[in-house]
This record gives sequence, C-alpha cells and structure tokens, in this order.
Amino acid sequence: MNRKKLLIILIAGVAIGFFFWLDLSRFLTLQELKAWHQTLLEYRRTHPLAMVAGFMAIYIIQTALSLPGATILSLAAGAIFGAIAGTVYAIGAAGIGATLAFLATRYLLADMVQNKFGHKLERINSELEARGLNYLLFLRLVPLFPFFLINLAAGLTRLPLSTFVLGTVLGIIPGGFVFVNAGASLATVTTTSDIASPRVLGSLALLGFFALLPALYTKIKGRTT
Repeated sequence: MNRKKLLIILIAGVAIGFFFWLDLSRFLTLQELKAWHQTLLEYRRTHPLAMVAGFMAIYIIQTALSLPGATILSLAAGAIFGAIAGTVYAIGAAGIGATLAFLATRYLLADMVQNKFGHKLERINSELEARGLNYLLFLRLVPLFPFFLINLAAGLTRLPLSTFVLGTVLGIIPGGFVFVNAGASLATVTTTSDIASPRVLGSLALLGFFALLPALYTKIKGRTT
C-alpha cells in the first residue's frame, strides 16, 4: 500500500478516534438538539451562509467517516432550515459524504478485492453495471440496510460512480424528507423511533420493491426466452 493510501487511512482513523475519544456523540441526541434549538435558529438568522456551510460540513464529515448521528442531523436540518430547504441541505450533504466514502473505499481497497476475488465477483459486477441503479435504489429505500455499509460495499464493486451518485440521491429523498419534516416540528418529537413508524417503513419498503421491479422483470424474461 502506497504512502497516499496510508495517509488517508491515518487521517480517517485519527478523526474517528477523536470523535469517540471526545465523546462527541453526546451532542448528537434529541435532547441536545432541543436544548440548542433556539440558539441555532438565532445563529441562522444572523449568519445564514455560515450556518448552511457549517451544517453541511458536519453532515458530510459524519457520512464520509461513517460516524453515528445521521438521524439527529436530519432532524436538525428541519428544525433549523425548515422542511424544504432542510431536505435539500441534508440530502445534498449526505450524498456528498456517501460519495466520498464510496470513492475512498474504491481507491483504498477495490483493487485488492478485485485481484483476490474478482472471478467470484464477476457475475455481481456485470449485474451492477447493467442494472445497478435499480438495486441501489432498492437498498437505499428499504430501511433494513445500513447506509454506511452500502457506501463501503458499493465501493468494492465496479458499480459506476454516476450510478452510485444518482441512486443515492434519489433513494434517500423519501426517507430523508420524513425525518427532516419531523424536525421542522421539533417540539412534537419525543423519540426518534416515533418517526420511523411501521407505516412509514412499510411505505419505503414498497417504494424499494417498485424500484427493483425492472431488474426482476429483466431477469425473469431472460430465463424464459
């Protein structure tokens, strides 16, 4: 492994280490968000550009390093910026952060994985190159698959970057809007589990199924012809 790759791993490792050493996750709770809500609103009123830039930077770093806190940051987007603007900022930041994680994984590990397991992954890679958007939309929409694991796993395949970006952004809009919209009414939120109700989760899973239908249809049709 060359020096550039080692440096990237070192920087990421130090950043993650500091996050947990300083216990920064204690600030990423619903109680802390409510406690700081008025202060954040006042800062947004007096420094709107700095607030947007700072919020997006934090969200990008959190996503790129696969750190905890995405749910609270999505709620914060709605609480600070409102449902529509908050969704734009949250989705934009999450998309950028996910892309950075994808690219870092591909740069650091993809060659090694492909060299060692490439023959075993050839079928998966071919399928992703042909219908990767449908599969990625399914994984993003169905709330059973951890967001950060999808970023890292996709980076180890030959899924095109453009497909990853498009599938990620489109796939996280519905779920992202649910949490950002809830954050816009922060006073009514008592626990984050209340937001992801069975009805909401079922709706997202149904969207994921519809996204997967074209790929399933193509595979079934190919077997019958």
